Amino acid sequence: MKNSLVTPWWTPAKIVRGSLAFAVGSALIYFGLDLLGVHIELFSGISYFNLTWFVGLFLLPAFSGFIVAGLYGLGGKILAYFPPVPVLAFDYYSSLHASHLPVGAQLMPLGWWGFFLILAIESAAIGGVFGEVLNKRIYRQDEEAHESSEEQ
Repeated sequence: MKNSLVTPWWTPAKIVRGSLAFAVGSALIYFGLDLLGVHIELFSGISYFNLTWFVGLFLLPAFSGFIVAGLYGLGGKILAYFPPVPVLAFDYYSSLHASHLPVGAQLMPLGWWGFFLILAIESAAIGGVFGEVLNKRIYRQDEEAHESSEEQ
């Protein structure tokens, strides 16, 4: 058993894996939103809330969280919370300082945008939990196979 007071949890391998998982999750959300053409920070009326908006706000971050947890390994469900934050903040900032917005669209108030940011973060967390459960099943199967081979 390792002494947790002597061995830090932030080993270089975990930092690299975490940085890679964070970058992949953020890139997945950024390019996914770009591919779908969804701008969560812009509002153009009630027709704005359609299927592609739903996919961009809920399913895409959940898939990103699943991928982040899968890449990082055990503990990835915590890391899965963070990739939507810089992507959506960058989108809001770039729309705030854009010279022109699409016709009929206006920048969402910061409070409403924060609400949608929290929804995206929670969706990513749900995907991270599913990825963590899958990781635990895989690791448990590997350990059981390893233990059964040692007994023989």
